[in-house]
Parts: sequence; structure tokens; C-alpha cells
Amino acid sequence: MTRNLKKRILTSIIVFPLSIFFIIKGGNFLLCFLLIVFFAANYELFSVFSKKTIILFLDLILIISLFSIYTLRHDSFYFNTPLNDQESFVLLMWIIILCICSDIGGYIFGKTFKWKKLTKISPNKTLSGVLGSFIFSLFSVFIVDFLVTPNTVYFLHVKFYFLAIIFSLIAQAGDLTISFFKRLEKIKDTGKILPGHGGIFDRIDGLMFVVIFTFILYKFNVIP
Repeated sequence: MTRNLKKRILTSIIVFPLSIFFIIKGGNFLLCFLLIVFFAANYELFSVFSKKTIILFLDLILIISLFSIYTLRHDSFYFNTPLNDQESFVLLMWIIILCICSDIGGYIFGKTFKWKKLTKISPNKTLSGVLGSFIFSLFSVFIVDFLVTPNTVYFLHVKFYFLAIIFSLIAQAGDLTISFFKRLEKIKDTGKILPGHGGIFDRIDGLMFVVIFTFILYKFNVIP
């Protein structure tokens, strides 16, 4: 196991449970957490990016994604119901699990099978990694269905398998988008705040785009 991978795993062990804690607590706890993420991410933006258009675009995506997270956690219609009965909260937890599964699947398959390179934008991305991301994203449907109560959302439905593939595709596209901007600036990572991962944008690149898309689908009653 490489030193960077050890750092990556250790950081994930600390950051993931901490993030879930604030999401579950909600309210001012979540608001403070999201504000910390916002200011840390903006510090990265203005530290490593010089092009104003990139800074403006990424800041806009960041703000909308953080707003989407907070709103899905505190949807007014379900505000006074238990957490595991809140459809919007369950959807939020699902896409977080899905993005993690997509990332892990891409990493494992990419390192194991080493197929053809996907694009010059991100040299480490391979076609096998894309396949792995899709496969592991499907596992997220089973995971979240096992975790939630039967009367909340029935995830073992064909539309959620289809959405898992779409969300994984969006997450990977988001990853490539951030990679493209980093390539324009000739940088490897957006920061060093998360050992093994890089910066805030290196960690939430895919999630930002997926949570915005999920919020839109939820508000238009496409899901659940």
C-alpha cells in the first residue's frame, strides 16, 4: 500500500463520519459545517486559480450545491418527521453513498485492469475505471435500500438503477470538469487541506454536480 493511499484512507475515515454527523444533526450544526466548507473552498479558489471565469463558475456551482444539500436535509414538507421517514434526507444520503461508491469503483477497476486511457484531461482516468464506477454505483441502491425503512422510499425499482448510472456519469463528468480547470491552471490539486485527496474541490468535485441535479429532480417531483 502506497503512502498516499494510506493518507487517503485515513482522511476518509475521519472526514466521512464527521460529514455524516453534521448532516444528520442538521440545523445550525449543518449550516456551520457548510459555511466552513464554503470558506475553505473559496480560499482554495483564490489561492490556486487565476482565471476569473473559472473562479466565478466554480464558486457558483459550490454555492448552489451547498444550498441543495441544506435544502434536501431540511425540506419543509418533511421537516417535523423522523429522519428515516424524510424522503429528501434519504435521497441526500443515497447520492453521498453513490458518489463514494462511484469513486471507489473507478479507483479499484482503474488500478486493477488498466484499460485504455479515457482522456488527456485526466491521464489517470481509464475506461475500466468508468465501468467500475458504474458497477459500484449500482451497489449504492442496495446499500441505501437496506439502511432505510420500508415506508420511506422503495429503492429496488428500475428507475433507481437507471438513476444510479446517470448520477455516476454526472459525478465522473464533474470530476473531469474540475480536472480540466486544473489542467488549464497547470496544477495537480486544488489544495492540501485533505491529505491523500488534495483540496475541497478534489474531494467534492463529482458530488457538487450530482446534488444539484438531484435537487432539481426532487423539486420537479421526478424522484422519489
